Amino acid sequence: MNYQLKLQSPWSEVKELIKEVNHEITDEDLTYEPGKEKELLQRLSGKMNKDIESVKGWIESLSGNKGIAY
Repeated sequence: MNYQLKLQSPWSEVKELIKEVNHEITDEDLTYEPGKEKELLQRLSGKMNKDIESVKGWIESLSGNKGIAY
């Protein structure tokens, strides 16, 4: 699986959208370093009880919504 995130918005904006949608996710959960996407996706997958592919797709879709969380 390719873990690299294809974001259309800066991570700082995506991170805030994620926190708006899921209040249980913390800044620590959202720690992101380029090249360490797998670790981020694994943390969020466990927190959200979803598989990694679903979490990755959800993050990428949020990044394309230009400030509209869902």
